Amino acid sequence: QAQLVESGGGLAQPGGSLRLSCVASGTFSSLSDMAWYRQAPGKERELVAVISYDGKADYADSVKGRFTISRDNVKNAIYLQMNTLKSEDTAVYYCHAEEPAPDRPYLYWGQGTQVTVSS
Repeated sequence: QAQLVESGGGLAQPGGSLRLSCVASGTFSSLSDMAWYRQAPGKERELVAVISYDGKADYADSVKGRFTISRDNVKNAIYLQMNTLKSEDTAVYYCHAEEPAPDRPYLYWGQGTQVTVSS
């Protein structure tokens, strides 16, 4: 099984930047899609950005042009560079990963890291 650990959250001012990191450890064969989700108070968890093993990325419309997801397969890590932050980006951000398996992929979640955007 994989364990995902996020870091890099914190407080930022509107218009500022933060960079989140997620590192996978443990025993697993390989990780296919990895992603960042977020959940704001009173709202459902939503997909922010996803990246495939070969680096193909996709984003929620609300973050396109502001956030960039990247990946290091050697380190089993993904990153989320968040620029031009807005108050509505405030949420707990979760790392997610899939491990291919014969029947259906194993799904892993990190514990989450808080991002607060406020002046």
